[in-house]
Amino acid sequence: MRVVGLTGGIASGKSTFAALLRARGLPVVDADALAREVVTAGSPALARIAAEFGPAVLAPDGTLDRRRLAARVFADPEARRRLEAITHPAIRQAMVAETLRLAAEGHELVFYDAPLLFEVGLDTALDSVVVVFAPREVQRERLVRRDGLAPEDADARLAAQLPLDEKAARADFVVENTGAPEALAGKADRLVADLRAGRGRRLPNAAPVRY
Repeated sequence: MRVVGLTGGIASGKSTFAALLRARGLPVVDADALAREVVTAGSPALARIAAEFGPAVLAPDGTLDRRRLAARVFADPEARRRLEAITHPAIRQAMVAETLRLAAEGHELVFYDAPLLFEVGLDTALDSVVVVFAPREVQRERLVRRDGLAPEDADARLAAQLPLDEKAARADFVVENTGAPEALAGKADRLVADLRAGRGRRLPNAAPVRY
């Protein structure tokens, strides 16, 4: 089975592209969903988080109080690293388990949708990486129009992420999303055909295939 990473940036269209892949019958494992699953009440990861940060990060019903935990870690890089040391291995383990399940069902091609794929070093563990790309000015315009953000707030959100240009340079496939939705659908078809043909298997120093 071939496991292909799917990533992008805020307002690049990654979620839209993932939906197009699912509509074509391809399994897309959602890293954000796995991140929520591994810290459900009673999970080993949640027990470790409570031990590390104290019972105050738990809600009265024993679930994770995400807002309180976020307040602890996002202003403290060291605390964030301690949290990631707990959650990232648990998420990877869940990803492996899910891909093995899909392989047992007979799937030969699976996508792993992970916003922070490069940031956590997952790119080297996958067969190929797809980046859904939009120029920074297009991302900014979409954030202002779609989310009602002030331009300076949109710029702040973009600055907080690894630049899409850098992600695209490290990818095996780059899907440019600047046109009409139907154009993106056609690119999904071409990408899937190329992947099934074996194209883009992490050739050293090779330029990414662009659509």
